[in-house]
Amino acid sequence: MRLAAEIDWDFLAKRFSSVCRIGPGQPPLPTRLVAGLFILKHMHNLSDEALCDRWVENPYFQYFCGEVVFRHELPFNRSSLTRWRQRLGEEQMAALLQESLSVAHRSGAIETKELERVVVDTTVQEKAIAHPTDARLSHRAIEKLVDLAKRQGVELRQSYLRLAKRGQFVLHAKALHGNPYDGHTLGPVIADLEKLTGVAVRRIHGDKGYRGHNYPDRFKVWISGQVRRVTQVIRREMRRRAAVAAA
Repeated sequence: MRLAAEIDWDFLAKRFSSVCRIGPGQPPLPTRLVAGLFILKHMHNLSDEALCDRWVENPYFQYFCGEVVFRHELPFNRSSLTRWRQRLGEEQMAALLQESLSVAHRSGAIETKELERVVVDTTVQEKAIAHPTDARLSHRAIEKLVDLAKRQGVELRQSYLRLAKRGQFVLHAKALHGNPYDGHTLGPVIADLEKLTGVAVRRIHGDKGYRGHNYPDRFKVWISGQVRRVTQVIRREMRRRAAVAAA
C-alpha cells in the first residue's frame, strides 16, 4: 500500500496514452491496472498464470492496481497480458523504469550520488538465464545465514540483507539489434541514461569489450584490467562489475 501511494500513476498514464487510445471494440483496460500488473509480475518474479491467480486472491495486489472493492474474478482475459506486452514499446518500458527510479530516490533507497557511477554491459540475450555471479552468490549466502540466525534466535545488529541489496539498481536497458560492437553503443546509451535519470554520470565501468568506445570523455570511462590512474576507490568500484549479470 505504501508503494502504491509512492508511484506517480498519472505520469505512467500519460506515457501509456499512445497505446491506450479508445477505439472501436472493447474498451481498453485502465492504465494503472496494466502498469501495476507488470510491476507486480517483475517484483515477485511470477509467470502470467501465477500473477493472475495471486491477483484474484490477494486484496493488496488489487489495491495496488487501483481497485476500490475486492474482486472475485479477473476483470480481463489472461491472454491480455501477452497482447499488452506486444503493444508496449520502448517509451512505455522506459517510463516504468524511470518511475521505479523516482520512487527509489523519493523513498531514500537510492541517492543522487549513486547515480553518478554506473556499470555498463551488453549481452546476446537468447534465453533468460541468471548466471551465478559473485554478487548473486554472496547475496544468496547472506539470505541463508540471516535465515539461520533467525531460527537459532541470534539477534543481528543490522539488516545485512538490506545492505546487500542497496545500490544495485538497473538504470537503463536497451535492445540493440544487429550485434553492434560494444564500444560503439556506449555514447548513445549513456546519453539516454542521463536523460532518464537527470544526473550527469561521473564514472563509467565497463569490460574490455568497450575498448575503443565512442564516449566523448574518455577520462570518465574505466575498463576492467586498467592500471593507469586507478585509485583504491576506483579499484573497489571495478570489483563490483560482478554485480552485472547477463540475465
